[in-house]
Amino acid sequence: MPHSGFSRLSRRHLLLSGSALLAPAMSPAQDKPTIRILMGLPPGGGTDSIARYIADKLREQLGQPVIIESRVGVGGRLAADALMGANPDGLTYMIAPNATPTFQTLVFGPQLKWNIWRDFAPVAGLVSYPLGMAVNADLGVKNVKEFVQWAKANPGKASFGTPGTGGQNHFLGVQFAKVAGIELPMTPYKGTPPMITDLLGGHVPSGISLMDELIKHQKSGKLRVIGIFSDKRSELMPEIATFAEQGFAVSSGDGWTAMWAPAKTPPAEIARVQQALQKILLNPQVKDYLMTRLSVVPHYRNAEEMAKAQRYELATWEPIIKTSGFKPE
Repeated sequence: MPHSGFSRLSRRHLLLSGSALLAPAMSPAQDKPTIRILMGLPPGGGTDSIARYIADKLREQLGQPVIIESRVGVGGRLAADALMGANPDGLTYMIAPNATPTFQTLVFGPQLKWNIWRDFAPVAGLVSYPLGMAVNADLGVKNVKEFVQWAKANPGKASFGTPGTGGQNHFLGVQFAKVAGIELPMTPYKGTPPMITDLLGGHVPSGISLMDELIKHQKSGKLRVIGIFSDKRSELMPEIATFAEQGFAVSSGDGWTAMWAPAKTPPAEIARVQQALQKILLNPQVKDYLMTRLSVVPHYRNAEEMAKAQRYELATWEPIIKTSGFKPE
């Protein structure tokens, strides 16, 4: 047939062109190696939510894949173990609350595989936030003084829930009980979500945690936050008084979440991630999301500022933990 060769070539060209149009476009990010962020606390909790949001923004800022890898267990220790053993190539990091390195170091000491100064390189502080205490609304108490009165009037019923043992929430409860002169046993949970479930169900009368979930349920009328353990009222919830303000001198300053890399990670790689994080945390939309949705304040800290805060916390909490008599299992 006339023009049969041309027709075959034309059809082949059209088929190849169509295939090219249907093929997914390769983005620059697909050509770059994946960054892993180790997460040692349970999915659905405050720290996990912060890490996932930051990872999404970091993916956009760096133009390469960033994933969260869960290594949940022992108050974040499993993630820290994995960080210590990771290749220091700039592709593995850990996001954790300050409590993980501080309290793991003070409580477990020689049992740890890692040393925070020898095995980790601080990258950047990300956010800060108050820690608070909430009670089930059916308890009928509105503030710290009323809770102390209730605890004294109901011996054997008072206790506080905490997402794990040996952490900042745990020892804030211990300090509060000592200052208030009440018996307040701790009920440990494997993360914040199950603690909140029991607090809502009335299975534990009070709980100490990040404010994200506490505030959410206070707004629904199911919980009441009776105070925060900060030095001053928080811009996140200025209507909530501090424990010290209510006559109970218990304060730890604000909690904070940060990022670490394995020691010996190339400084240029750390600097690249630091610069990206600083840009992210200066973004007004990011600030609005973190404050209104996650109840945390964006708070960029460089490596030196992180190290200074860590040293202060270790010095502050070491005598408190020693005098508490707590022994890890």
